[in-house]
Amino acid sequence: MLLPLLLSAVPHAVRAQATGTTSTVTAPTEARAALAGTRGGRLSGADIGLVINTADPYSVRVGEHYARARGLTPQQVLHIELPVRAALTREEFAAFEAALQGAFGAPRQSRVQALALAWRTPYAVECMSIGGALALGVDALDCRRSCGRSTASPYFNSASARPARELGLWPSMLLAADSTDAALALIDRGVAADRGLGRRGAPPVEALLLSSRDAARNARAALYPPAGAIRGTGVDIHLATVDAALPAAGPASEAGGAEPLEPVLLVQVGMARLPPLASLRFVRGALADHLTSYGGRLDDARGQSSALEWIQAGATATHGTVSEPCNHLQKFPHPQVLLLHYLRGETAIEAYWKSVAWPAQSLFIGEPLAAPFARD
Repeated sequence: MLLPLLLSAVPHAVRAQATGTTSTVTAPTEARAALAGTRGGRLSGADIGLVINTADPYSVRVGEHYARARGLTPQQVLHIELPVRAALTREEFAAFEAALQGAFGAPRQSRVQALALAWRTPYAVECMSIGGALALGVDALDCRRSCGRSTASPYFNSASARPARELGLWPSMLLAADSTDAALALIDRGVAADRGLGRRGAPPVEALLLSSRDAARNARAALYPPAGAIRGTGVDIHLATVDAALPAAGPASEAGGAEPLEPVLLVQVGMARLPPLASLRFVRGALADHLTSYGGRLDDARGQSSALEWIQAGATATHGTVSEPCNHLQKFPHPQVLLLHYLRGETAIEAYWKSVAWPAQSLFIGEPLAAPFARD
């Protein structure tokens, strides 16, 4: 199976049921042309702006470690005092945005192309994620109707390696984990992941795409590519049920599948509560996420699993939404677009951001520059 042909398996349109609404995801038609040629550029340490909240000891320690690990200069680091709570008000966000532009310039004139936010909170601005507000503006979503359509991202499935300069937006990622030590380990995993996969002699890895019995949250399974090896990458796509791949989730199901034998590069599933993840052997640079309403509410997922459970299990980047999105597929990472960009050699922040069409509620978490398939 050729990598640029993965998207050929996506139905032309997939309908996702929401509460009283429907939405349509159209398969990106430009993907074959955009990704069939030579590998494009990717973000590097010189492109990152790091933000440290001086009011948060976690942020200070994690941010300082990240600056050292990725070789950032003092000019790339903004120290600012922010409230240490889940959501910023519009006024607080406006002051934060002004401080960013004061330090790094406006996105289209800035050398900084993406942001690393060294904290767990704040993660929201009203009903939007802090990253969605930074990239699309605070009016990208009507919070009275959080299940509705939000502003589309020009970065979705883009070939751009300079999102600030070319598109006028800063993609961002939180350096978030359950503890300071877990965050330091996350950063070290990301740095160690660079250029580690896809080469001759590199270990084979699996993309584990799981189906669940939760019909609403399982809607994304319609976008999964066919099972099989992706030639020239060392990646094998494995389709299974949650029960079969993660036996601790419950009794064996009738749909078949098997526990992965190879280290895992990617896991995607749709369910509210994750089963124990200890059986997964994540490679450095692994991506993992689950489609549910509140995975991005890092301090209170309202009875659902937080995206941080993936980080705790050994993933290097993840995604969750911070307010009720309903199951519009545009609001969650598209499995094929995510794989295509990551296997092309792009970083975790690029691959994840480019895989979400409507990211106003999306919180991206992890080590932004992890690039296991990079060649440069």
